[in-house]
Amino acid sequence: MSITDIDRPTDEDIKSLAEQGLTLPLTYQTLKHYLPHRYPFMLVDRVISCTPGECITGIKNVTINEEFFNGHFPDEPIMPGVLMVESMAQVSGVLGFISAGLTAEDGYLYLFAGVDKVRFKRRVIPGDQLIIRAKTVMQKQGIYKFDCTVHVEDELAASAQIMIARQEQ
Repeated sequence: MSITDIDRPTDEDIKSLAEQGLTLPLTYQTLKHYLPHRYPFMLVDRVISCTPGECITGIKNVTINEEFFNGHFPDEPIMPGVLMVESMAQVSGVLGFISAGLTAEDGYLYLFAGVDKVRFKRRVIPGDQLIIRAKTVMQKQGIYKFDCTVHVEDELAASAQIMIARQEQ
C-alpha cells in the first residue's frame, strides 16, 4: 500500500498533536524524545500521520549504508525480518507515548510484551521505503496491542500483532 489519503492527518489529528506541541511530520529530532533508540538501531525516520489512541504511519528509508547489510547478506543484501518487526514496535511505541501524552523524557519506556501472527511476504532491499502502520487494537493501563503492517509501495512486506507495555525507567 503506497502512501494514501488514509495517511493524511485530519484537522482534528493536527489539533490533537498541536496540544502536545507536535507538528507533522515528526522528524528524527522529535522522535528522539519518544524512542531511546539511536543509530544504527533507530528504524523509523519520520512519522507522517498520527491519530492519538488510534493509528500511526511511519517511514523508514532503507539504504545500502545500513549496518546489517554488512552481514545479511554481503552479496545479496536483504533486511532481516526481525528488524521489520522492530520497526513496527518502534512506531507502535511512538503511538503509545503520544496517546498517553508522555515522552521517554518523563521516565518511561515501552517494551515488548508480545509478538504474534508475524508474517513476511516480501524481501526488503536497499532503496526500498518502508511504510509502517500501527493500529490500536487494545489499550489498558499502559499496555497496548497493535495490528501492524510494513508495505513497500503497494506490496505487503510484513505484518504482526505487537504488544507493548509502559514501564518506569
